[in-house]
Amino acid sequence: MKFQSIVRAVVLIVPVMLASVAIAQTYPAKSVRLVLPFAPGSAVDVLARHYAQKMSEQWKQQVVVDNRTGANGIIGMEAIARAAPDGYTVGMGNVATLAINPYLYAKLPYDPLKDFAPVLLAAEINNCLAVHPSVPVTNVKELIAFAKARPGQLNYASGGVGSAQHIPMEMLKSMTGINILHVPYKGLAAAFNDTLAGQIPMMVPGLATALPHANSGKLRILATTGGKRIAATPNIPSVAESGVPGYDFDSWTGFLLPAGTAADTVARLNAETLRVTRLPETKDRLSALGFALIGGTPAEFGDYIRANLSRIGPVVKAAGIKPE
Repeated sequence: MKFQSIVRAVVLIVPVMLASVAIAQTYPAKSVRLVLPFAPGSAVDVLARHYAQKMSEQWKQQVVVDNRTGANGIIGMEAIARAAPDGYTVGMGNVATLAINPYLYAKLPYDPLKDFAPVLLAAEINNCLAVHPSVPVTNVKELIAFAKARPGQLNYASGGVGSAQHIPMEMLKSMTGINILHVPYKGLAAAFNDTLAGQIPMMVPGLATALPHANSGKLRILATTGGKRIAATPNIPSVAESGVPGYDFDSWTGFLLPAGTAADTVARLNAETLRVTRLPETKDRLSALGFALIGGTPAEFGDYIRANLSRIGPVVKAAGIKPE
């Protein structure tokens, strides 16, 4: 009887295992939707469309980019979280949607840890602390001293409350005790243009965006905001080595699937996005936009999200940041 029971169990289990293997081998069998909570034309949009093109070529199935913007990325993230966990809706999250929004909003229609299956940390986005040339400082220590001598008299621009330009400046304020005022704009482009014009004295833009203007003398880059110097710009120090030890803030973005997606599908998508990440043309194209390509496993991306939640949460709470 025991032998017969074992045989019956094997007969039942083997087809399920074979079906799982078949699904993994044939995925994707139709077009895939890549949902972005970011605007068309943004740096992350350019990254996503590059991946979509390369994945389409490899899979012989179209990967269609679907920009779902609005509400600080909440609309797009909810669409990803509520999609069927079948591998045919892929999403991209970033530091704002996965690590900042949970502390910015009392109620979110998604949980950054429970509603998604992390796939791959695609890239970090190098940012910098920049000032208009009219500000009489050449390094971070001088900026801190200048600001402390003028409490509440200086301001900085950002692309909006809770944005990737807002939080790093609040982190700098918290770690140095300076008092500078936040001027939120409805978008990064307007904030950067006003800083470039000297209407706002400083901000934290993307390094790739700021470099051409720094080279022409229209902007002064004091430091990069990551934990260490960037290989592509070895002459620019980090904020951490410029008198604010422990300071570390860069934007980042990565691929997600809805929670509950089969592990085989997650692994297949991880392998494909990692393949694209390692292509020489990916590095050539995206490095020029300020992306530092990462890669890794789904588990590593999950750990990265948790670490950012732990690090950024206290900054948002201490600053009393509220959504507009």
